[in-house]
Amino acid sequence: MQPFDFHLRTRVLFGEGSVERLGQTAAFLGFTRTLLVADEGLIAAGHVERARRILHQHRIDAILFHDFEANPDTAMVEAGRAFAEHLAVDSIVALGGGSSMDCAKGINFLLTNGGRMQDYWGYGKAARPMLPMIGIPATAGTGSEAQSYALISDAETHVKMACGDPKASFQVAILDPDVAASAPAAVRAAAGYDALSHAVEAFVTTRRNPVSDLYARAAFRLLDANFESGATGAMQLGAHYAGIAIEHSMLGAAHACANPLTARYGTTHGHAIAVLLPHVTSWNEAAAGRRYRELSDGLPARLADLRLAAGLPSTLRDLGVPREDLDGLAEAASHQWTGKFNPRPFDRTGAREVYECAY
Repeated sequence: MQPFDFHLRTRVLFGEGSVERLGQTAAFLGFTRTLLVADEGLIAAGHVERARRILHQHRIDAILFHDFEANPDTAMVEAGRAFAEHLAVDSIVALGGGSSMDCAKGINFLLTNGGRMQDYWGYGKAARPMLPMIGIPATAGTGSEAQSYALISDAETHVKMACGDPKASFQVAILDPDVAASAPAAVRAAAGYDALSHAVEAFVTTRRNPVSDLYARAAFRLLDANFESGATGAMQLGAHYAGIAIEHSMLGAAHACANPLTARYGTTHGHAIAVLLPHVTSWNEAAAGRRYRELSDGLPARLADLRLAAGLPSTLRDLGVPREDLDGLAEAASHQWTGKFNPRPFDRTGAREVYECAY
């Protein structure tokens, strides 16, 4: 059995109404003046005002930053840093989907360690301590609240950079199904399928270990059993387990092929994954078929069925991708970091084959 180093850095508070514990938890961590990073949808849904009220009840000032979009880029993170640098904040609360989580982590890197986001591309490059953070996911999808990486796009090249450091982990994650249940059905479907992909890919990567396997397997069972019914608590916990698995085993070719679609066309990440994942699992069968069967007999077909049930796109044509772009996309996919951990060796030729099957 191979050696491994496994460390859970994030305390988890789970259950309906658990967001009401935000104030006491933040106070326990010593928060007094916090940057609240949340997207516009959470403001409209009333969750931001609720969080501010709970924090205020524990004498914690909360200053809102919301000037970012889905797939946050370096310009948005820099805007957050510029907004917060003179506010003397001592902590960060991230409320929302993966974009809020990633943006909060990115702002934390720059506020505490300076420089540009590009300086942190890779792992372990933050030399100084970072601000303590609490993450409150409003979707059951990315599992970012369980990870020490921020995925930030370069505003000029549109390349997605994985910027990680142990200090970028959330001290606490609050998983409240009441918060996640307010997301629109289309958002829940795309996020849930993304979570499924995390469990599937993490279970077969070349970097997996016995403990990440436990979390990936548990995540898949929760997500597979509850995806169609949309049971929010189970989906949220499954997404979190999958996030833990990613932290220790990384991802594979489905994400390597999905990222260029988001960079080039602005494709919703969950839609890109929905199109690609069944084909990637089929393409990987020769190398990972036995492990896939530990999750489900006929896994590619099962993933296609779940995609259909959720009304997600099923082809690259559905995403508006011209066939003549496939070669360029394959070249971009072959340089994606996650492809290095795919169970079947993945290169430009392999990416082209996956895209062709998905077309």
